[in-house]
Amino acid sequence: MIQLLDFKMMSFISELILKFENNADADTAFAMEKYLKNIFKLYGVKAPIRKAILKETITSFKTELTRKKVIEITDILYQKPQRELHYCAIELIDRFLKKKYEVTDIDFIQKLIITNSWWDSVDFIAKHILGSYLLQFPNQVAIVTSQFSSSKNMWLNRSAILFQLGYKEKTDSKLLFSLCDNHKYSNEFFIKKAIGWALREYSKVNPEEVLQFVSTAGLKPLSNKEALKRIK
Repeated sequence: MIQLLDFKMMSFISELILKFENNADADTAFAMEKYLKNIFKLYGVKAPIRKAILKETITSFKTELTRKKVIEITDILYQKPQRELHYCAIELIDRFLKKKYEVTDIDFIQKLIITNSWWDSVDFIAKHILGSYLLQFPNQVAIVTSQFSSSKNMWLNRSAILFQLGYKEKTDSKLLFSLCDNHKYSNEFFIKKAIGWALREYSKVNPEEVLQFVSTAGLKPLSNKEALKRIK
């Protein structure tokens, strides 16, 4: 039975890759690679087609895509060089594990954040995967955010700041402000932008509270500017 499932898993991956190869576009790939600072290889498949390919492949294998197999597939796709496969990997996790996480999945989530790290993958993971995980396990919020925020890994820092994107009224403003305050002296572009973005999103819910925090926090100019974009 295990061998059959393994064969199905590899068939899923093979079919997915074949579809990307058949839809590859060298010119588009060149432009996309340049946009991502030539850190990753790409097939040159744009998001709408990528999502259609993944959806079609999921449909073909839906009955075999157990939680265990989705994690295994994600792990394998994340080892491939093409960025589109990384996107598929994290989209699979979001689709099949949302509201079905286990407490120990935080180790896997952390691995996703620190592997193949760039803003495009990290932001999706922070909002859709880490954010969903911590909604499911609120007793883990303090532990995880403390660990991520104090890490020497900048992408874990960014994820801690951004995980409440989309929380709206459920946002823990005290925690948000504390995490922003922890990193307000950072000169990392992606940290300064994250602080501004997280505050800007929360300003949609409580602009007065954000304005009060920004006015006294002593944030970097970029964070200030981003945070106040929606406050008139």
